[in-house]
Amino acid sequence: MTVAPTAPSSRRFDLIAFDWDGTLYDSTRLIARCIQAAVVDVGGAKPDERDAAWVIGLGLAEALARAAPDVPREKYAELGMRYRYHYLQHQDDVVLFDGVLPMLEALKERGHLLAVATGKSRRGLNEALAGSALHGRFDGSRTADETHGKPHPRMLLELMDELDVPAERTLMIGDTTHDLQLALNAGCSSVAVSYGAHEAASFGALEPLHVAASVDDLAAWLRDNA
Repeated sequence: MTVAPTAPSSRRFDLIAFDWDGTLYDSTRLIARCIQAAVVDVGGAKPDERDAAWVIGLGLAEALARAAPDVPREKYAELGMRYRYHYLQHQDDVVLFDGVLPMLEALKERGHLLAVATGKSRRGLNEALAGSALHGRFDGSRTADETHGKPHPRMLLELMDELDVPAERTLMIGDTTHDLQLALNAGCSSVAVSYGAHEAASFGALEPLHVAASVDDLAAWLRDNA
């Protein structure tokens, strides 16, 4: 039996945009370790895991530059290639957080538009979508290399324009302060998750509507409030 979508008048948000790594996929530790390895490969001082995790969500070039302040700019291209090398060795180890698929299915049944706003490259996101259970589940997506890295609002503004949804009807969900600042810069509301790259204590000043401790917590909040 097909479930009729929830009437728009009963929804607070028509468009829900998700960050990818650390929000939908359990990839934070892997990415941090790949950043560490890439920096060492090009002769930089190895950042600690917390510093490496902090830059997750930014565009790759900006993230690597911030994680490796002692690496000269002329080595940034090599740094990026070494990161991709290490990530590709382990990309099959990355899995969805438990509960993500049922959560997304429930949102679609209630008539929400779903999108991805990520610091990944377009190539990286396409490869991830092609090999995942999330293929075909999103109504739109934007990546840092085709728009602008977080927290610049461009990726959210383009998604809202493409899907014809105003800022007040758009919700951004992410695991970093970069995601929440992106939402503020685009005039949107946000929800944070504390199971990814950044700690819950860092979110307060950015005024998320909720900080979810787990996917189940996030799904329950969205069911009752979105």
